[in-house]
Amino acid sequence: MLKDGTYAAWYKTPIDQGTGIVHVADGRIWGRDSLMTYHGSCKVDGDRFTATVLTRRHTDGRATVFGVEDELTLEIEGTCPGKIATYTATAGQAPGIVLQGTLILTEQPPPAPEQTGLPAFNPGKLPKLPKRPR
Repeated sequence: MLKDGTYAAWYKTPIDQGTGIVHVADGRIWGRDSLMTYHGSCKVDGDRFTATVLTRRHTDGRATVFGVEDELTLEIEGTCPGKIATYTATAGQAPGIVLQGTLILTEQPPPAPEQTGLPAFNPGKLPKLPKRPR
């Protein structure tokens, strides 16, 4: 099941590949990569999900993974049986090009245990350097 959270994204087309960050929460999906921002909506049904995502270029430079299109509407279908989702996407603005991707749920490490009862600093307990002749 595609859970609410932050995902590392990897995707490719026959033209190019890329990576980005994707956030999912309350039926919304948004994120960015080095060239584009994206936002849209998603629906989850068990292990399967669908999404419609609009993209917009934020940085000039190289072509996107779909070629030269700067604004696209992606139709996404995928599965997420655990912490890793796989999906395919198409865009009407780039007919015949299929994007394949992977989303990996980013988990926050558990908080470090609180340090209690730390001993007071005592410089007398530091090791002594050997004396050297001058």
